[in-house]
Amino acid sequence: MATHALAQHGGEATTAGFEYIFPAIRGVQAGREYYVSMCPLRLIPKIFLFDEDELAPEVRAQRILNKGRVPALARYILENPDDYVFSALTASVDGVMRFVGVSAQGPGMRVGQLHIPMASRFLINDGQHRRAAIEAALKENQALGDETIAVVFFHDAGLERSQQMFADLNRHAVRPARSIGVLYDHRDELSQLTRLLALKSPVFRNFVEMESSNLSARSRKLFTLSALYSATSALLQGLELNSKDAERLSWGFWEAVDELIPDWGEVRSRSLSAAEVRRQYLHTHGIALHALGLLGNTLLHESPDPEEWKPRLAPLRDVDWSRTNPDWEGRAIIGGRVSKNHQNVVLTVNHLRQRLGLELNVEERQAEAAYQRGER
Repeated sequence: MATHALAQHGGEATTAGFEYIFPAIRGVQAGREYYVSMCPLRLIPKIFLFDEDELAPEVRAQRILNKGRVPALARYILENPDDYVFSALTASVDGVMRFVGVSAQGPGMRVGQLHIPMASRFLINDGQHRRAAIEAALKENQALGDETIAVVFFHDAGLERSQQMFADLNRHAVRPARSIGVLYDHRDELSQLTRLLALKSPVFRNFVEMESSNLSARSRKLFTLSALYSATSALLQGLELNSKDAERLSWGFWEAVDELIPDWGEVRSRSLSAAEVRRQYLHTHGIALHALGLLGNTLLHESPDPEEWKPRLAPLRDVDWSRTNPDWEGRAIIGGRVSKNHQNVVLTVNHLRQRLGLELNVEERQAEAAYQRGER
């Protein structure tokens, strides 16, 4: 990208006579021209604007920036300078855009330079959080400024059109299932460990749904990868372990639990169907796995030695995991449906702690007292 001075009027320096020049490709959507270019990161915070936060929603063309998301996005760039990936920004330009192709006909008509006056207003329709993260990352690493991000430029046809663009760009956006996020995340050590358990552990191998975070009624799987991730995260929380020790402890813990829940083994031996077990019992659901992870975390904090914590798990063998057990109503089951909000997880692990003779912490005691009073 380059800037070019066209003129100065009356000796007074003004952006009115200057323009940005972007290398660009021209395209057409819905009968309107648009342009795709590569912009240096250092330029992004300088020319792309947000709507003012204090404006009412009806006169804005985008949602208010969620500033809580920005630090994590900025860290993602800074901590992965060799392999971060950001998708294109989409912007409307309130000004006259002039495209000059490399030739007057043929394919060269679509490739050329996009000239935009500096006095134009650039408004982001999609990507405001990426823009803010880029600005934050540049403050810590200015060398990133020479890198580029794709930008799609549309002509600003007014507030109504910009609002419609925002609605259309987000209308069909679907957040990927958490399971597939775990499956494809090769940076996060816990994701790597969870994949290892799912693919190699005799407890879970061939019985973990790797893509979806929900199981269909007829699925032959017992668990989801996202549920196993959450449970293993709860199991290892706060433990200072290297990757090999984390693998050894988590592998051993889930094998110990497996020995105490015979239904899992019966599904692997084809004596029971996965669908039947999920329908009748709670122990394959995410809330139960999470509660088991929290239970194990308590035991591992007290002693990581399997000779000490394994015997203490023995009472799990006598837990009635059937969904018809009234002990689960109001804890893990609300109105006949499994519920995995935070309060339900706490109440579920409370029940298991009591079966193992473990003390409840302050939050757990408060939740249990409210439950016993009927405040569900």
